[in-house]
Parts: sequence; structure tokens; C-alpha cells
Amino acid sequence: VSPEILLPPLQIPLCSLRRHLLRPPVPQRGYRGDSPTDSGKDVLEIPLPPWQERPDEPLDTKRARLLYESRKRGMLENCILLSLFAKENLARMSEEQLNRYDRLINEPSNDWDIYYWATEAKPTPAEFDTDVMVMLREFAKNRNREQRLRQPDLEYLFEPPR
Repeated sequence: VSPEILLPPLQIPLCSLRRHLLRPPVPQRGYRGDSPTDSGKDVLEIPLPPWQERPDEPLDTKRARLLYESRKRGMLENCILLSLFAKENLARMSEEQLNRYDRLINEPSNDWDIYYWATEAKPTPAEFDTDVMVMLREFAKNRNREQRLRQPDLEYLFEPPR
């Protein structure tokens, strides 16, 4: 039997075939999750400056900064959770608690870690398992079944404290 009978004729123009053979296909880049074959070479990591405590920062300034940092997280889940937590708790926190909250929301480089710790999806590391983390975990349980779909408006900042 001759080879022409076994193989169908190529329907690809010769120039396309040559181009395909000369240039190997470019692999598709995309999210692969926790694949064991993931080399991580396509991940861009931007180094963050290390967190530093600000011992000389006035308390009003610290509260205002922490309120802002609680609202601007980079992921909606934490923006909502932390901004509502800040609204309810920052005004009555002691300076030591404010420092622990500052460390909690600014030292971990991954916001998902904070979310998983607060929702108890993952255990909290010992260095972050403080009274402030206990408060945040309790707040995340939403025992009063409040509707928490967005960040609070900032008008409450101008209301007299309760």
C-alpha cells in the first residue's frame, strides 16, 4: 500500500505549515491554582516595606489612618469587614489595641490571610492571635444578622460619640 492512500492530503497551505513548524506555539499563561506543576515563574511579587510601629503618632492621627487603611484594602471582602469593624471599634480602643490592630492589618502581606483568620477559615498565627483578633473574629460572626453589603458612609465621623 502506498503512503498516499493511507494519509489524507494536507489542507494547510505550505506557508502556514512552515510558519507553525519554525515557531513553536506559545504556551497560554493563566491562573492554575495550586497545581503541583506550577513553577511560580509567572507570578510577579512586589516586595512590601516591613511594617513599622509608629510610637510617636498622635492617637487621633492613628485612628484616622487606621480608618482609612481599613477602608482601602484592595479586596472588597476586607474593605467591608474592616471598615465596619473600624467604625464600631476604633473610637473605644486603647492605644495598645490600636497598635495591635495596626500590626494586624498592615504586617501580613496577603489580605486573604486576614480574611481567613477573621472568618476562622484558617487558624490565626500566634503573633496575631490577640484580643483585637478575638474582637474581629466575633465581629465577623455577625450575630445580630446585620446587612453588611457595603462600607459605612463617613457621615458618622461628624456625629457625637454614643
